[in-house]
Amino acid sequence: METVKITFPAAIYAEIRAHLLQPEGTEDAAFVFCNYEANGASAEFALVDWLAVETFDCVARSAHYLELKDELRARVIKRAHDLGASLVEIHSHRSRLPAMFSASDFSGFADFVPHVWWRLKGRPYAAVVVAEDSVDGLAWLHGPDDPQPITAIVAGAGLLQSTGHSLRG
Repeated sequence: METVKITFPAAIYAEIRAHLLQPEGTEDAAFVFCNYEANGASAEFALVDWLAVETFDCVARSAHYLELKDELRARVIKRAHDLGASLVEIHSHRSRLPAMFSASDFSGFADFVPHVWWRLKGRPYAAVVVAEDSVDGLAWLHGPDDPQPITAIVAGAGLLQSTGHSLRG
């Protein structure tokens, strides 16, 4: 199994977390466009740019659910294509429980990951869920049917270990 990290400048990661964990308590999301590099048993997604998902980008949004408009999905895939970047989706779960993807998240991955993989011509895709005190993530590095756990989020000099609960659950 590979070691998979997502790397951010500390200030940008702080901005993304602030967007994801706003006081109103709803699920929020962002898309991160990354350079991807694999070296032996390690892989890294490194931030190039990011886009905050706004309320008008959503079909539905609540404390426990977030559904994005197809227009937004098309826009972020096009942006990743134009940048020659991999795409990383990040969303929040408003819980004090350790971060892990929900059954609804996995249902969405079943549709979206193969589509992104095809549209971005085989570029790796990743997804991260952020809770109040933890993160978890999955990366599809070799195909749309084989997720790998994301090991850690690197924010500047800080390292946030993933819970790893999503694949174990």
